[in-house]
Amino acid sequence: MAYDRLIFRVHTLRKMFERHITEEDVRHVLQTGEVIRAYPDDTPYPSVLMLGRCEGRPLHVVVADDNEGAQTIVITAYEPDPSVWETDFKRKKT
Repeated sequence: MAYDRLIFRVHTLRKMFERHITEEDVRHVLQTGEVIRAYPDDTPYPSVLMLGRCEGRPLHVVVADDNEGAQTIVITAYEPDPSVWETDFKRKKT
C-alpha cells in the first residue's frame, strides 16, 4: 500500500479525536510502522493492522486499500491496551 491518498471517515476522525490521535500520527505510523496482521478477505477491501510509535506511544492503525479508487481508507486508530496485548503490542494475549 502506498498510503498516498488517505481517506478519513467522520466516525474515524471522531474516535481519533477522543483518543488524542492526530492525522499526522496516523501518517507517521503508516510511513514508519509495520504490518502485524493482514485481513485479505475483508470486504469491501482487504485491510491491514499496523503498529507504530509516535513519541514513544504505541499506536495501532487499521487501513483498507481501495486499489480501483487509488485510495487508502483509515478504518480506526487506537492505543493498544496492555491488558489485551503482549508487551510488544504485536500479538493479543492468550
